[in-house]
Amino acid sequence: MVFEHFALNITDIYKRVDWFVTHLGLTVVVGQEKPPFMTFLADSTGRVIMELYQKPEEPLSNFEERHPATFHVAFVSDDAEADKHRLMAEGATLVEEVKREGLHLVMLRDPWGMPLQLCKRAKKF
Repeated sequence: MVFEHFALNITDIYKRVDWFVTHLGLTVVVGQEKPPFMTFLADSTGRVIMELYQKPEEPLSNFEERHPATFHVAFVSDDAEADKHRLMAEGATLVEEVKREGLHLVMLRDPWGMPLQLCKRAKKF
């Protein structure tokens, strides 16, 4: 089997899609203009797809109530320190940071509380 996408039911769909495109470099590959506004975002490789949609009658993920270890979206970063500061200037908040030899992990929350992890690894996956 080949992984196609993962999906999240969220609030503020248009603002969040714009933030992810503008600040994380994701690209909208499919966007629906009517409810539930299913929007598929691809990373720069085009191989990882995240679907965001807004269906208020279904339970929404309340990311602020959960520790980021429960759920987070991780991105490869060539400069986790610079990306941390850049994203924080755009409304992200710092949760925690781990630095070890060959590893720099930065856990942030986007402006809506969704955990985002920046990963700089000496040995990439």
